[in-house]
Amino acid sequence: MKQVEQNYRTGALRIAEVPAPRAPEGGVLVATRVSLISSGTEKQLIDLAKASLAGKAIARPDLVRRVLHNVQRDGLRPTIEKVFAKLDTPIPLGYSLAGEVIDIGRRGGAHAVGDRIACAGAGFANHAEINAVPKNLTAAIPGAVDDEDASFVTLGAIALQGVRLAAPTLGERIVVIGLGLLGLLTVQLLKANGCRVLGFDPNADRVKLAEELGADVAVRDGLREAAGGFTSGYGADAVILTASSKSNEPINVAAEISRLKGRIVVVGMVGMTIDREPFYKRELELKLSLSYGPGRHDPSYEQSGVDYPLSYVRWTEQRNMETFLALVADGKVTPKRLVTHRFGIEEAEKAYSLMGSGAPHLAILITYPEPKARQFERRLRLAPPPRKAANGVAFIGFGNYAKGVLAPAVRKVGKTSLTTVVTTTGVSAGHAAQKHGFAVAATDPAAALDDPDTDTVFIATRHDTHSPLTAAGLRASKHVFCEKPLAIDAPGLADVLAAAEISSGVLTVGFNRRFAPLLRDAKSALEPRTGPLVMLYRINAGVIPGDSWIQREEGGGRIVGEICHFVDALTFLSGSLPIEAQAIAARDHADAVSILIRFADGSTGSIIYTSIGDPGVAKEFVEAFADGRVIQLDDFRRLTVTNGGKSIVTKRAQDKGQHGLVAAFLEATRGDCDPPIPLVELVAVTAATFAIEDSLRIGAPVAISA
Repeated sequence: MKQVEQNYRTGALRIAEVPAPRAPEGGVLVATRVSLISSGTEKQLIDLAKASLAGKAIARPDLVRRVLHNVQRDGLRPTIEKVFAKLDTPIPLGYSLAGEVIDIGRRGGAHAVGDRIACAGAGFANHAEINAVPKNLTAAIPGAVDDEDASFVTLGAIALQGVRLAAPTLGERIVVIGLGLLGLLTVQLLKANGCRVLGFDPNADRVKLAEELGADVAVRDGLREAAGGFTSGYGADAVILTASSKSNEPINVAAEISRLKGRIVVVGMVGMTIDREPFYKRELELKLSLSYGPGRHDPSYEQSGVDYPLSYVRWTEQRNMETFLALVADGKVTPKRLVTHRFGIEEAEKAYSLMGSGAPHLAILITYPEPKARQFERRLRLAPPPRKAANGVAFIGFGNYAKGVLAPAVRKVGKTSLTTVVTTTGVSAGHAAQKHGFAVAATDPAAALDDPDTDTVFIATRHDTHSPLTAAGLRASKHVFCEKPLAIDAPGLADVLAAAEISSGVLTVGFNRRFAPLLRDAKSALEPRTGPLVMLYRINAGVIPGDSWIQREEGGGRIVGEICHFVDALTFLSGSLPIEAQAIAARDHADAVSILIRFADGSTGSIIYTSIGDPGVAKEFVEAFADGRVIQLDDFRRLTVTNGGKSIVTKRAQDKGQHGLVAAFLEATRGDCDPPIPLVELVAVTAATFAIEDSLRIGAPVAISA
C-alpha cells in the first residue's frame, strides 16, 4: 500500500510502498477514502524535521532535557546511538481521515465491516491507503455527511474543544484570532451556538471567507479598535486564539481586548510570555485547550479503549468528534468550503510542495482509490530469498534495542542472513528492511513464523506478546530468542514450557548479564567454594512514568519486565535455582523494592531496586561473599576481587553481555553447543518474578514453583 512518510533526521518526504497493517486489538482496520492535510500543524512538523540538530534542540528543549537525563543514566555513546536511531526512523504524516471499515480486531467496538467512519490521531489516522485505528479515535459518519466533509473530523474536534473551554452563552461577543482552518471552523461553531463573532487574520482572503461563513465582523488590521466597537467598549466576553505564531503578541492583545473577568482560550501554537498587568487588572481566566478533548494523550483511553463515563466526563475526544459530524449533518458547519486543493495519494508530494511554495492554500485533501480496487499485502518482498546455507534470521519487533543491539550482534556473529522483519506499522517495517537488509518487510508475525527460509526468530515486541509468539515460534520448529521477559503471567509461562518440551528449536531469553565478561570473572573468582554465597545486587533504576507501556498491562510492570535480569544474574552467580522470594516496597513507591531470594544451595540474594535515586550514580552494583572472598562489580566496568587481605582490580569498557549472549545462542542453533541458558533456569527465573509480585501483595515469603 502507499503511505506518506518523512525522515525526521533529514526532512526528506516520500510516498512509500509499505505492507498494510493488521486490525489492531481494540480497534479497526480502515481503507482510507479521503484524508486532510492540516497545513498549519503538518507544516510545523515538516519544518522541524528539516531543521538542523541545533534547530531541533531549540524547538524541543523538553527532548533535550530527556536526552541529558539519559546520558547521566546510560552514558553518552548509548544515548547518542538511540537518538540517531530515533531521528533516522521515518514518521507517518496525517491525523484526520474518512474511510471504510474493512476488518475489526478483538474488542474492536461497535463498528461493522463496510461502515463509513471518521478517524483521528497522529500515528493512526495517517495519509495511507490502510490504517489501523483504536476504537476511541473513530466516529460513525452520518449518512448526510460526505467523505470530504467527514475528513475534517480531527480539526473539528479541536475547534469544538476550544469553544467548550470558552463556555460561550447565547448572545455573547467572542473574538477569534487566527482564521486558518481551526479559526474558520471555530467561527462557524460559535455562530451555531448563538454567539456574535469577530474574526481577525492578516490574510484578506481568509477575512472575506470568515464573513461568508457567518462572522459578524472580520478584520485584517486594527483589531483593538474593531473589538472596542464590536463590544460597545466593554471588551470581549471571550477570546479564542487559533493563530500559529511564535510571537507573544496574540495572547497579550487578547488580554487587552477582553472585558473584566473575560476568558481567553489558547487553541493554536502561540507565544506564552504574558504581560501581567492586563491579566491582573481584568482578572482574566486563561485556559489551554487539550487538542481534541479529554482522553487526548491518555494511552488507556486512546490505545487501550477505556472510555470515560459520560456522567463524569460529558465531552471526550470521541464524543467531540461525533458532535462535530452531527453539526456538519445539520448544515451548521460546512468544512468543504475550506478546501482549496485535492491530490490523489500518488501525487501527495505535490501537496506538500504546494504548502512550502508560498502559494495560497487552505484545506488540502488527499484522495484514494475505491477499497475494492486495492491490493492489501501484509508482507512486501524487497530482495530475493537468501542462500539456504546461512541461518535465516527474522525479527518480530524492531525497536531501538533490537536495531541498536540485537541486530548488530547478529551481523557480528556472521553465518546468517536476514529474512523478515515484522513490526506493527508498514512504515517502520519498510524502513527497517531497507536500512538493515531484510529480504521481507511485514506487519504479520506469520510472515516470519511460516517462512521456510527463516530458521531463527528474535522476538523484541512488547512484553505481553512474548509468551504467545515464543510458543508459536517453538511449535513452528524455529529457534527462538525472546527478549526478556519470557512471560508476564503463569499461564503464558506454562504455554512456553509445553511448546519448548516438544520443539526441536533452541530457546533462550535476553538475560544478558550472565554473559558479561566481568560477571563471569567474578563467578570464577568465587569458585571453588564449600559454602553458600551471600549476594547483593543494587540497581539505581531511575523513573519510568506511570503512563509508559512498561507500567501498563502490556508491559507487565518493572518486576516482571526488568528485575528478571537481576534474578537471573544471581542465579548464574550461585549456580543454583531460586526457591523462595520475599519482597517489600517503600511507601508510595512501587518501583522502590527490597527483595530477598533463597536459593536451593543455601545461598541468599538481596536485590535493592530503586527508582528514587540520583541518575548521576552508576546504575548497577553487585557484591558477593563466600569462603573469605569478596567480589565487587561496579556497573560492569570495574571488578574488585578481595581475598586474603589483598584486592585485585580489573577495569574494562562496559559490557553487559548482549553480544556474548547472541553469539552463544546462534552457536547453539547450529548444533555446536548446548543452549546458552538451561530451560529449567529460564523457567525458574521467570517464576521467581511472579513470586516477588505475590510476596508484595501478601506481605510474606512465597515459594517459587517452576
